[in-house]
Amino acid sequence: MENQHIIVRVATVADKHYAQIITDEMESSAKARGTGIAKRSPDYVEKKMDEGKAVIATTQEGDWVGFCYIEAWGHEKFVANSGLIVNPAFRGHGVAKSIKHKIFELSRKKYPHAKIFGLTTGLAVMKINSELGYEPVTYSELTDDEEFWKGCQSCVNFDILTAKNRKNCICTAMLYDPEEKAREAAEKEALEKQVVADKAKMIKTVRSASGLRKKRKFKGNIKLFERWMRFKKYVLLKQNRKEQNGGGAGSNKKRFFLFSL
Repeated sequence: MENQHIIVRVATVADKHYAQIITDEMESSAKARGTGIAKRSPDYVEKKMDEGKAVIATTQEGDWVGFCYIEAWGHEKFVANSGLIVNPAFRGHGVAKSIKHKIFELSRKKYPHAKIFGLTTGLAVMKINSELGYEPVTYSELTDDEEFWKGCQSCVNFDILTAKNRKNCICTAMLYDPEEKAREAAEKEALEKQVVADKAKMIKTVRSASGLRKKRKFKGNIKLFERWMRFKKYVLLKQNRKEQNGGGAGSNKKRFFLFSL
C-alpha cells in the first residue's frame, strides 16, 4: 500500500463507533455513482464487527479510512465480500486493494471450502478480484439463497434484476471456487513433474548414446593399441636377439630411437 500510515486489520468490537460514518459513506457513494448498492444499517455493520467478519482500515491517529465485511449464504457454501468502501479523502492510495486482499484472506480462513463471490459495477474492484483468482460468471452460478437476493431490494437497479428473473443486472458477477483452484493447482503440479521427468529421461538418453559412442571409439583404440604392442614386442625382441649375438653401437641407437617413440 502506498500510504504506510494506514493500517488494514480485522475489525473488532472497539471499532463500533465507526459504524455510522461507514454506512453514511456507503449511501452517499452509491448515490454519486448512480448505480446503488444494498443498503446496510449501522447495527448490521456493528454485528459484523462483533463476529470478527469485517476488515477496517484506519490511520495511526484513528481516522476511518475504509471498510468491508463478510456474508455467508446457502448454509455457508457461498461467501460474499460486501460493502467495500473507502473514505474519499484516502482514495488513490491502494486502500481498496489492501482491504480486498485482507477480507479475502479472512474469508478463506473462516470458510475454507466456500465459494467466494461478488457483484460489482466497479472496474477497479473487478481488476482486484481477477488478481485474487475470481472469474466472471453468470448469475446462475451464484447462491440461490433468497436472503441474499433480498439484500438487493434497496439497490436502485433492483427492478432490472427482477425483470430479468435474477439472471442478469448492471453488476458483474465474479466467483472464486476453491475446489476448482485446487484442481488447477494439482494439474499444474502434475504437469511440472511430468516436464521434469521427461527432461530427466531425455538427458539420460543423450548420455547413454554419448557413452555408447565413447565405448565404440575406445574399442577401436584398443585394437590399434594391441597392434602397436605386438609390433613393439616384435622389434624389441628382435633387437634383444641382435644384442645377444654381439650387436654394436648402431643397435643401441636403434633401441634409443624405438623407446623414444
